Amino acid sequence: MFDVVLFQPEIPPNTGNVIRLCANTGAHLHLVKPLGFDLSDKQLARAGLDYHDLARVSVHEDWEALRRQLPGQRMFLLTTRGQVRHDKPTFRAGDVFVFGSETRGVPESIHREIGVEGALRLPMIPANRSINLSNAVAVMVFEAWRQCGFSGAV
Repeated sequence: MFDVVLFQPEIPPNTGNVIRLCANTGAHLHLVKPLGFDLSDKQLARAGLDYHDLARVSVHEDWEALRRQLPGQRMFLLTTRGQVRHDKPTFRAGDVFVFGSETRGVPESIHREIGVEGALRLPMIPANRSINLSNAVAVMVFEAWRQCGFSGAV
C-alpha cells in the first residue's frame, strides 16, 4: 500500500506507535539510521505491543540505501515548512511518506530532493511548533488510505 519513512527517529515510543499503525494499515515502515535507540528497547516494544511480528519494517544504513530500495516511487515529506496541505495531493498505492527526526527534521538536501511540490504540512494553530511524530504519521497514512478507499480494510 504505502511506505512510511522515519528518518533518524529518536524516541522509542513514537517508533513503537508507528510500528503498530503500519501493522494495522498495511504500510511498510522504513527506519533510516542512525536510530536514537536500540530496536530491542523496552519502550519501543511496549508501544508496539505485539504488532512487531505483524508489521513490515526495514532498517536502512542511510538515506541513499533507502532511495535504492524505493526507486521511482513518489515521495512526500511531511514538514512544518510545507506549503501544500496534506489532503490536497491525490495519493495512490506505492506513495512514500517521509518524516524527519523529532528534534532535527531532515537535512536540507532531502528537502531539495523531494521539492516544494512534495513538501506537505498538517494544519495547526498558528505559533505552535509541531505535532507529535506518531500522530502526524497516523493523520497522513489515514488520509492517503481514505483517498484509496481504505483498500484492504475490513
